[in-house]
Amino acid sequence: MNGDSLAGAWLAAANDAAIVVRLESIYQLIADQIEARGPACWASGRCCNFAKTGHRLYVTGLEAAYTIARLPPSQRITEETLGAAEARGDCPFLVSNLCGVHTIKPIGCRVYFCDRSAQEWQRLLSENALAQIKALHDEFRIEYRYGEWRAMLRYFANES
Repeated sequence: MNGDSLAGAWLAAANDAAIVVRLESIYQLIADQIEARGPACWASGRCCNFAKTGHRLYVTGLEAAYTIARLPPSQRITEETLGAAEARGDCPFLVSNLCGVHTIKPIGCRVYFCDRSAQEWQRLLSENALAQIKALHDEFRIEYRYGEWRAMLRYFANES
């Protein structure tokens, strides 16, 4: 499957009501567990500045498609926006140190907190949620790919 048809398949899945309900239930499970834990978030944008923090965000194709499918036209992802984000070392959706796609962000963003006391349980929560996403890919026969956020977004760059 080439990149264009793969992106199309992921977008179709990200717009399938049955798949969306399941994906959003995984996101809600994450939200519920985070609310119960109450980790500190300083809304500093540090977590979105990959170069400065020394970490990378990894996502599945379905997660990237879910975000892309819900972007307003003003946030359309292009090779230019991805290249600029890579040059800065950050997320293409980072706006004034805040997440520009907060409600539609992938698992890695949902579970990551700078709060050092959250590190162990956030790792376990992430692994559990990703296993559920993998099962969703398998159940609905969605090709599974897991890669760095900006590389996965590149599948959708310049899409109409």
